[in-house]
Amino acid sequence: MDENDLNSDDEIAIDDDCYYDFFIKGDDPMDSEDAKSREGSGQKYTILNQADIRKRQEDVIAAISTVLSVSGATATILLRHFNWSVGKVHEAWFADEDVVRKRVGLLNYEKQLSDVNAGDRATCGICFDVYPRYRIFSVGCGHPFCRECWGGYISSAINDGPGCLTLRCPDVSCSAAADRDIIDMLALSDDDKKKYSQYLLRSYVEESKQIKWCPGPDCEYAVEFDAGGGGDDSWDVSCRCSYSFCWNCLEDSHRPVDCQTVSSWLSKNTDESETKIWILARTKPCPRCQKSIEKNGGCMHMTCNPPCRYEFCWICLGDWYNHETCNRYNEAADVEADKNREDAEKHVTKYTHYFDRWAANHSSRQKAIAEMQRVQSVQIRKLIETQGKAEYELLFITDAWEQIIGCRQVLKWTYAYGYYLPENEHTKRRLFEFLQGEAETGLERLHECAELELNQFLVDYGSPLEGFKEFEVKLKGLTMVTRKYFEKLVRALENGLSEVQVSGTEEIGQNFPMASAEG
Repeated sequence: MDENDLNSDDEIAIDDDCYYDFFIKGDDPMDSEDAKSREGSGQKYTILNQADIRKRQEDVIAAISTVLSVSGATATILLRHFNWSVGKVHEAWFADEDVVRKRVGLLNYEKQLSDVNAGDRATCGICFDVYPRYRIFSVGCGHPFCRECWGGYISSAINDGPGCLTLRCPDVSCSAAADRDIIDMLALSDDDKKKYSQYLLRSYVEESKQIKWCPGPDCEYAVEFDAGGGGDDSWDVSCRCSYSFCWNCLEDSHRPVDCQTVSSWLSKNTDESETKIWILARTKPCPRCQKSIEKNGGCMHMTCNPPCRYEFCWICLGDWYNHETCNRYNEAADVEADKNREDAEKHVTKYTHYFDRWAANHSSRQKAIAEMQRVQSVQIRKLIETQGKAEYELLFITDAWEQIIGCRQVLKWTYAYGYYLPENEHTKRRLFEFLQGEAETGLERLHECAELELNQFLVDYGSPLEGFKEFEVKLKGLTMVTRKYFEKLVRALENGLSEVQVSGTEEIGQNFPMASAEG
């Protein structure tokens, strides 16, 4: 079976050298324990687990500690203040060390308890109990506090959240920083120490401009992105947790639309203004109480809900009992009301068209993800038994499902693209709808084949069922053809449908097939 057997009578020409890593399945990029960026294959990001992040964090702390001849705890405070930027720390420190120390609360630790009354005992500044000197602690400012009060203060700050990373002396008038060494020494429990350590780790990612946490459910990986790493302009990332997202805006992967379009579309889906437009298009206000009323019957005699109960005519909104006829034409009032209602109805109809298809493809993708998991866990094993195949010989089935999932995601976002495509660019819209239609048709053929035609081979008849080879050839062919359709669609939309040139108000199509499907 060749590609023409799988297409409609028409054909789209696709450049064979087009590459989209979002659609083309490759080897597992993270098959080793340490994170690696696949720069050789065009990948511009590195997946980091918590051990990778902690090692990077400790490396920069050690580097600052060595260069500035300060403790690791002091280096941590400096890096935290300058958003973990080694360059900024160096620049500020060597410009004026005293200013930096004062700004971050680094005092001279040799002054510890220098202001405490002489003797073997001292008074805690919180509980005011007198303790032996060895049970009194300070962070360099000389303000004395006992171990128990320090522990409670630290525990309270840690339980309040990441703000504990900028913890200061318990004395309200003092700005001396409480560093990591103090936390490790005086925290009440190991759990508090672990929480503090985790806050510190997360700050390294959250204050970085190059690293972001994967937004996948319960995912603990981070992604470092090299925006200058070459390749295409895509921000798409596939995490080790199997979640794909846009690194720039942290929404789901949304090629071929840009982040601004995604933001506008998602805002529109939750915007109260859309509800108001629907109300304007489908309802009328009660003339007395102004509540919106939707007509649900055929008669024009309307009665508002209690307690209003005003009775009026649906057509002219006049009082029903003083109403004889409303067939006289009032041009000014009627034209304006009809135009407003017509515009609102057009807006609602257009939005509903694109939203319904966007949501349907989103739902279909979620079901495809669940189906692929079932294929991998149940159906592949069943096929090994019924068809006598090795597992590697059945990879074409999971390849097809991965193609379906990726294409559903792209198709979903092309409907947001179509919604914002200017109405006056008619030729671009025709090209867009042509490419989208071809891709959608191909995807439906592939999805149907993968979902329905496989079932006949899952039944154990005692021997392999004839026709499995033909099914394999068909599914592989549909997978390839669908990928090419979507590659062409993505390339066209990301290039702004550049095949169409605009000259003044007239659009000129370049080699655009209006009657046939040749690309």
